[in-house]
Amino acid sequence: MKLEAGRFKKQLLVLIGAGLLASSCGLQSIPQAKNEVAATIAEVTNQYKRRADLIPNLVATVQGYAGHEKDTLTAVIEARAKASSITIDPANMSAEKLADFQKAQGNLSQALGRLMVVSENYPQLKADRNFSELQAQLEGTENRITVSRNRHIEAIKSFNNLVTVPMTSWTNSLFYHHQPLPQWNVDAAEEKVIQAAPKVDFGTKK
Repeated sequence: MKLEAGRFKKQLLVLIGAGLLASSCGLQSIPQAKNEVAATIAEVTNQYKRRADLIPNLVATVQGYAGHEKDTLTAVIEARAKASSITIDPANMSAEKLADFQKAQGNLSQALGRLMVVSENYPQLKADRNFSELQAQLEGTENRITVSRNRHIEAIKSFNNLVTVPMTSWTNSLFYHHQPLPQWNVDAAEEKVIQAAPKVDFGTKK
C-alpha cells in the first residue's frame, strides 16, 4: 500500500510539474502583456492630451473671427474641461470608468466637429494661416488617436487571452490572479456620439 501511495504521489507530482512546465511561458508573457496594456493606454491618453492642448489656441483663433458663436465655443471649452478631468488607470480599470472616459472624449469630438462646421461660414477664418495649421495638427492628432487606440485594443485582447485561455490561464490562476480587462469598444461606448457628430475632414484644402 505504501509503495502504491508513493507511486501515485510521484505521478501526481510529475503531472503537476508537466502542467507548470507547459504553462511556464505565462510566467513572463502575462506580466509582459500587462505592461503592454499600460504602455498603450498611456499612448492613447497622451494623444488625447495633445488634442486638448490644441483647443485653447483653436478657440482663441475662431473667437477672433466669430466671437458671437458663443454657444459653440462654450460647448468646446466645457467638453474639453470634462474630458481633461477624467483619467483612466490601467492598474484599476473598470468598464464603468472606461465608458465614462470614452463618453467624455466622444463629446469633445462632437463639439469640435460642430466648431469646424461653424468655421465653414467664415471665409476669413478659413484663410487664416494659424487656423489652417491648427486644423492640420488636429487632423494628425485624430489619426494618431485612432492608431494608438487600435494598438491598445490589440494589447487588451492579447492580455485577456493569456489570462483566460489554457495553458497560460493556469499560470495566471496559480500566480497572478488577474481578471480580464474591459475592452475598448468604440462602437458600443461612443456610437451615439459619433453618429451625432457632423462629419468633418480636418484640414481639407480646396
